Amino acid sequence: MSQRGTTGQPAAEVAALIPDIETLAVRLAAVDYLVDESLATSLFLSARLPQPLLLEGEAGVGKTSAARALAAVLDTPCIRLQCYEGIDAAEALYEWNYPRQLLSIRLADAGGDTLREDDLFGPEYLSRRPLLRAIEHPGPRPAVLLIDEIDRADDEFEAFLLELLGEASVTIPELGPVVATHPPVIVLTSNRTRDLHDAVKRRCLYHWIDYPDQQRAVEIVRRRVAGSSETLAVQVTAAVSRIRDHDVQKPPGIAEAIDWLAALTLLGVPRLDATAIDRTLGSVLKYEEDQEVVRADGLANLASGE
Repeated sequence: MSQRGTTGQPAAEVAALIPDIETLAVRLAAVDYLVDESLATSLFLSARLPQPLLLEGEAGVGKTSAARALAAVLDTPCIRLQCYEGIDAAEALYEWNYPRQLLSIRLADAGGDTLREDDLFGPEYLSRRPLLRAIEHPGPRPAVLLIDEIDRADDEFEAFLLELLGEASVTIPELGPVVATHPPVIVLTSNRTRDLHDAVKRRCLYHWIDYPDQQRAVEIVRRRVAGSSETLAVQVTAAVSRIRDHDVQKPPGIAEAIDWLAALTLLGVPRLDATAIDRTLGSVLKYEEDQEVVRADGLANLASGE
């Protein structure tokens, strides 16, 4: 079964929850994920077509959170595969449960039975990893499969994903093809540390998530930090934006703004000033070199916006 054009109960279940883009945007906001029309459209199309969605953007702009929020709206699991250099099919898809196979062999020997190879390589001996769990998800709605930071993996792993992205199936050599009855909604994220292969991009919808404007940023961080003041949220988001104008190696995103506002709120800081920034700069900048760049320009300037 091809993932594209899937019909039947899974599609009907998804359509009932998100009949249009506006409904999806409202329901995402209800789980504290705010979207503009463009991102709402991309998520809607990915879920309803269905077709994998590649989200790119700087670190901390909400790519991973988008997949989790979509899963919350669909009331379905978000199954995450965290990519890293050297990840392979065994870690992403399945491994054989060798201890269980060995136990079966010993039990058979003790009982005088003979096991065929096929007896030891059945579904009951599989240790399922995220990709296989997403494909075998029983429904009634498809799981959201988050393939996070795909740019950290290598070309071989991208090639391995092509069957999954195009057909919602995978092949296990000992068992043959495994085809999803409820094809997952697939969201890939990339920080664009390297270019992905064209074959992956051709199978995906694409959306670039940019930093939100300050008004939207203030609304986002206040939703995520209970009890925070609007004044402090405005100051924090403005300061984060100014930090991004500095020559720092890891510009802070909305995630760091949330962390910073949470720290300041917990400490009871009413307004952002040089002293408060000095005490909490580690909440927003995680490299000593970046902190030195900001300190050299003057923390008072960062607080005042000058």
